[in-house]
Amino acid sequence: MDNKTQEKADFTLANAYGGVEMVRADYKGQAFSKHVHEGYTIGVIEKGAQRFYRSGEIHTADTNSIILVNADDVHTGESASLGGWQYRAMYPLPEHFENISNDLYDKGKFAPYFGSSVINDPLLTDQLRLLFNQVDNNASQLLTETIMYSLMLRLTLRHSSLRHVPKDISGSKAKLLRVKEYLDSYPAEDISLKQLAIIAGLSQYHFIRQFKKMFDLAPHSYQIQARLKKAKTLLKAGVKPVMVASDCGFHDQSHFNRHFKKALGTSPSKFQKQAVLYKN
Repeated sequence: MDNKTQEKADFTLANAYGGVEMVRADYKGQAFSKHVHEGYTIGVIEKGAQRFYRSGEIHTADTNSIILVNADDVHTGESASLGGWQYRAMYPLPEHFENISNDLYDKGKFAPYFGSSVINDPLLTDQLRLLFNQVDNNASQLLTETIMYSLMLRLTLRHSSLRHVPKDISGSKAKLLRVKEYLDSYPAEDISLKQLAIIAGLSQYHFIRQFKKMFDLAPHSYQIQARLKKAKTLLKAGVKPVMVASDCGFHDQSHFNRHFKKALGTSPSKFQKQAVLYKN
């Protein structure tokens, strides 16, 4: 049987904090291209092993280990074992962690930074599995949020650190952030390289080099990620995938489907069906 026919990713929204994204995945030959999530990735490998890029290095996570990817960290993913890999993951947003830091540090709100990409913490692994089990069994919001809060608290206390802030590149950091904010605000716009370079106040040559150095993605690749973020929001709102493709600036449905699958491991229509179930 073709490995592609065996790929499976089931998304759901947990009954907690307004709906936290979760996934149960079983991949054989799936290979994720460089992409980002607006939330943190906190996952446990249930079977096999995964190899992935994050923070400039390649990492391998074996069975029972935990994967940590910060919000907006560029990363990839592929199998590191012959039979593929299975995992469960949750994607809490930075504001979920900010609420915890607010409780911990006398109203000091900040989102933690996880320097380690793979950790071995048996108690945390058990907490993750308990959370996923409760979600699978439609536990109450109070119970789900209590377990999730405890889990994120342990992560923050045991595994977080101050975020490494990239050094300013020739005084252009603020200019590059303006471009990033522009792409986030207008992901569907068919903007030219020249226009983005003007916003940054840099030559096209220096803009491309410095943007990639700072964000680990070329401007075009970052635009695709911004479009996928908007697409997920529209899909959750019930907008038809064909309309989402157009509204988010993709050339056509095929172009949209291809990029969505490379980043999330499932199709837009399947993602929508599973996400909408939470609301009904």
